[in-house]
Amino acid sequence: MEIKVVENAASVEADILVVNQFEGGKTSVDLANKYAIEEDNFKGKFGETYLLPTYGNAPYRKVLVIGFGKKEDFCPDKLREAVAKSIKKCSQMEAKKVAFAFDGVDFDYSEQLTLGAFIADYKFDKYKSEKKDKHIAEVFVQADAEKIKKAEKIATAMAFARNLSNEPAQFATPSELANIAQDFGLDTTIYNKEECEKMGMGAFLAVGQGSINEPKFIHMKYTCDNPKKRIAIIGKGICFDSGGLDIKPASSMITMKDDMSGAACILGVMSIIREFNPQVEVHGLIAACENMPSGKAYKPGDIVTAMNGKTIEIDNTDAEGRLTLADALCYACELKVDEVIDLATLTGACVVALGTHASGIMGNDEELVHNLIDTAKRHGEKFWELPLWDEYFDSLKSEIADMKNSGARWGGASVAGVFLKKFVKDVKWAHIDIAGTAYLEKPQKEFISGATGAGVRTILNYILEQ
Repeated sequence: MEIKVVENAASVEADILVVNQFEGGKTSVDLANKYAIEEDNFKGKFGETYLLPTYGNAPYRKVLVIGFGKKEDFCPDKLREAVAKSIKKCSQMEAKKVAFAFDGVDFDYSEQLTLGAFIADYKFDKYKSEKKDKHIAEVFVQADAEKIKKAEKIATAMAFARNLSNEPAQFATPSELANIAQDFGLDTTIYNKEECEKMGMGAFLAVGQGSINEPKFIHMKYTCDNPKKRIAIIGKGICFDSGGLDIKPASSMITMKDDMSGAACILGVMSIIREFNPQVEVHGLIAACENMPSGKAYKPGDIVTAMNGKTIEIDNTDAEGRLTLADALCYACELKVDEVIDLATLTGACVVALGTHASGIMGNDEELVHNLIDTAKRHGEKFWELPLWDEYFDSLKSEIADMKNSGARWGGASVAGVFLKKFVKDVKWAHIDIAGTAYLEKPQKEFISGATGAGVRTILNYILEQ
């Protein structure tokens, strides 16, 4: 898809012209006003559509009216969703050229229109023997060209992350993630099992020891002259999570190829970062492995030692992501960065608390947490702060080690957060739990089912706004 900026979208030769109608209002096209509103009583409720042909009396073959709902309730998120619905409708009709001519919108919609169009045009059909080409080729719009260009790059990074999370685990192995990371033209180091052992990454390596696929620790670095800030971003990279010896039921395991969605986010961000040339040093870190049951798998009751020397009693082998993040956080804190941000499909408890519409966030620095929440809100994602109180650590106390890796069922997202906090030293840190938002089992708003690229637009925009 290519988005082209024009002076008057309604004058472009297109298959379909998309116009809007607020409830109680009219469209910018007389034909639509006559037939949709006057004759067929189209109300313009949010998300409703009305399609009519022009019979050769306009540059466009058809007009699609999309309801924007009540004007006082309209916002950038609703515009993005409406654009996505319009694109899907146009795609169903096999349109190749679509023009958008919105009227009465009181904010700059360049970014959200672009994201909505690209999100809706996404398909993961790599493994389909017969592919149906229903992609929109060109979109014409009156908007800010620079903002569209930026949003296109972010949408590309989101699609990159979505593709990786949608890939089956047989493809997206730790070694494959490492290979992908080396293609970005960044200063990239891949640590193998022996090198991780020398660094003392006992928690990370314990998780991966049950798989025939060797774990890989990935460090990508983007830098510039005189960076304003140094940031480490970490993505949970469990390429497949069977639960280990505490094995998951089949119904819970079927989507566990997505347990590396945090890693996919980091790879998406790092894949495009050079094109933005931010004046920030960024370290992208991934502890990539598989959590599998075998004769070599780590066991409940084992004691593992993390990179910072803290010992962990294994209470549940399915609480594995926090173990890999523990060593990644220790590693990040040694890089002398100003901030560390990790993203992980970490807890089912976060899904119970927030559902699939919001990611949980917590950290040791209120300013960092709130800045990330604000960035997410401005760019189309929802983060909700969860508590990180010391009391949550009570259920993690162990009689024979410094802590257990799993504790109380109640408040499980915060319990996992205080576990991670034990591996953060002398740096501002935020933890984002994307367990509910990274992968959808059914379509939701602008997204089809499958991976969403959660976190990509927030992290990229946060870096760019420093």
